[in-house]
Order: sequence, then C-alpha cells, then structure tokens
Amino acid sequence: MDPRHKDIFDRLEHFYDAVPRDVAGVEEHGGLVLFVREGDGWPFYARPRIGATEPPSLADVTSVRERQRKLGLPEAFEWVHETTPELLAVARSAGLSVLEAPLMVLDPTALPDPATLSDVAVRVLAADSPGFAADVAARRAVAAVSFAAAGTALGEAGPAERDAAVTDLELAALDEERTRIADGRRVSALAGTSTEGALASGMAMRVGDVAEIAGVATLPAARRRGLGAALTAALAHELRAAGTDLIFLSAGSEDIARVYLRVGFRRIGTACIAEPAALIA
Repeated sequence: MDPRHKDIFDRLEHFYDAVPRDVAGVEEHGGLVLFVREGDGWPFYARPRIGATEPPSLADVTSVRERQRKLGLPEAFEWVHETTPELLAVARSAGLSVLEAPLMVLDPTALPDPATLSDVAVRVLAADSPGFAADVAARRAVAAVSFAAAGTALGEAGPAERDAAVTDLELAALDEERTRIADGRRVSALAGTSTEGALASGMAMRVGDVAEIAGVATLPAARRRGLGAALTAALAHELRAAGTDLIFLSAGSEDIARVYLRVGFRRIGTACIAEPAALIA
C-alpha cells in the first residue's frame, strides 16, 4: 500500500462497511463479514471484516459461500486489494474469478464543467418531482440495456430497447430511493434529450463526507458523445456541493477508466470483485 493513500484506503473501508448496514443484517465468518439484505432489493456482498486480526482464509470464503447458497444469494465478494492483498490468491484458490477494477479517486482541482464534455443536458433527480417514479424507472432501464452490452463501443440498442426494458418498481424500492435522495445518501442523474429521452444514467452513494459513483451507463447507440463523462462530472459537482470531500469509483475496465480520467479521477489502487467463474465474462 502506498503510504500516501493510507488514510484514503481506511476511509474507503469504513464506507464499504457502512453502506449496507441500515438495510442488511450482518454475519461474521472469520475474517469476512456477510451483509444479508432485509426485505426486497439488490443483494449485497461479503467483504473483509474491519478489525479482524487475520486476513480472510479459504475456510472463511467457503463458509460464506455455503451461507450465500443456503440463503439463495449471489456468491459475491468485494474488497480493495491494497487493504487486503492476501484475499486475491485465496479467492482464486476457492475457484472464484476476480475482476480487478481500477479504483479511482477524484482530484477536485481537475473536475470539469459537465457542459464542456457533452452537448446533452444532465439532470439530477429530485425526490419531490412529480415524475420521480418515471425517472427512476428510466434510470434502471438505461442501466439494464447498457450493461447487457458492456464497454464503450457503439452498438445498436437505443431508446426502443430502453423503453422495452422499463419495469414497474416495487413501492418499497421506490420509497427507499426517494428517502435516500431526500436525505442526501444517494444522488441519481439522467442525461438525455427531449426527442430521444434518457440516454445515460448513473448514481452515487454517500456516507458522511465519502461517496462512491456507480452504475454510470450509456445506451450503446448513444455512446461516443461524452455522456458518461458529463454525467459523472455532474454527480461529482452535486456531491462536492453537499460537502463530500472524498469521491471515488471503480472502473469496469481500462478503457472505461480512460473516460473517468477526463473527469478528474486518478487511479490509486484496485477494487476486486469475485464471483464463481461462470458468472464473470
């Protein structure tokens, strides 16, 4: 670990640990902690336990996977390599595939105006907007279509495929989204035009003065127009205005990381995401 970044890595550990706790139960498995969501919603992960005296072992990973299978949860693990370097070899020895994603932190002095990155407007979602439910549904539909064709290459899927992917939201999920946006724990944004509708979407999760930008997605037919960069910059400006002084993200690939370099993000490490081999392309 670069000693210059130790404080940042410590803050990231506490962020990752804090995000699920208000909606998830916590189970300790040796050097790992498993977050089990209470009620409907996106399932969480297992990650290194803060305060553990030993790094996670193969037995810990096996114990968590057995528990995840019993509960019908994805066998998912997340960690920062620089903080828990031993876990990479352990996860691979357990038969897991590990995505090593560039972990990037914003340099606020290099954050550009979103309007300089794309000619498409970015709009931050408001919890009290009459169209809030439709906006959240559009954000999720854009993400579903985009991540089905991951990467930065142009593709054919566009507004028609987005509209086909729109689904009705569970009332509880919509209420959770509205509450988190209203109290500042979440920021969501859409980029689009009046004729094409939503073309890109993204969100940020915030705990105190630390936030992670995640889920930035652009419809394949709308790529190469600067939408991902503009949307990321808009989220970062919103977070900075709210007093967030550490903003980070994990890029899905080196190509995607180059998009974030334009927005002022700089790589400081590697975020690891482990799943059974067949689940990671």
